[in-house]
Amino acid sequence: MSLVSYETEGDVAIITLNRAEKYNALSRDLGDQLAAAWHRFQDGPERAAVLTGAGRNFSVGADLSDPPEIWPFSPDVGVAVDKPVVAAVNGTCVGGAFILVQFCDLCIMAEDARFIYPEAKVGISGGLISSVAARIPHKIAMEFMLLGEPLSAQRAYEVGLVNRVVPQDELMDVAMDHARRLAAMAPLVVRTLKRHVAATLPKGPSELAGLARRDIEAIRSSDDFTEGGAAFREKRPPDFTGT
Repeated sequence: MSLVSYETEGDVAIITLNRAEKYNALSRDLGDQLAAAWHRFQDGPERAAVLTGAGRNFSVGADLSDPPEIWPFSPDVGVAVDKPVVAAVNGTCVGGAFILVQFCDLCIMAEDARFIYPEAKVGISGGLISSVAARIPHKIAMEFMLLGEPLSAQRAYEVGLVNRVVPQDELMDVAMDHARRLAAMAPLVVRTLKRHVAATLPKGPSELAGLARRDIEAIRSSDDFTEGGAAFREKRPPDFTGT
């Protein structure tokens, strides 16, 4: 079974963390599949996406038996995504899963859902969470990050982290309504504005490092990288294609 499902409804992609039996814990394999889903969305015809979790929870965060790096499958960090993404948060959203939500453009949250960032309590962090301080007031961000206490849907709405709080049974309908409306907007304008906002928002050190690694690893996995090495060994001029 796929750990990340990708479905389409018209111009909207529905990307679902699909490991409900493990509460959608983020493993390395799930991360690889989510990165592939972001690439598919960015390169495909869909104009907006909804990111959600299967079952009762969005995700309990990193699978500590197989912990992944979060940046490679975070939208706008590991994968450049300039189309709009709506997070539909159900149940519990913990740690690295919260980071995925913070990099989405809109967030619809079930009224009984909650965010938790417990990494200061367990002694693990990749630092990507620091970017949340560019998205909500500083003191609220520090309280959330450093104390590790749950942030209710209502409180998340009050501090500007969430666009709408709705009953659980309305979550996907409302998220899809937002995504369909985004998909109906002028694509060039939407994508340009998203890129300009990304250039405007301050970025934490881990986010900047992730962006740099994304670019470097794209070079290392390119045809030109292989061609350059082959040409050197064969003592001939390289035939670069830009791919």
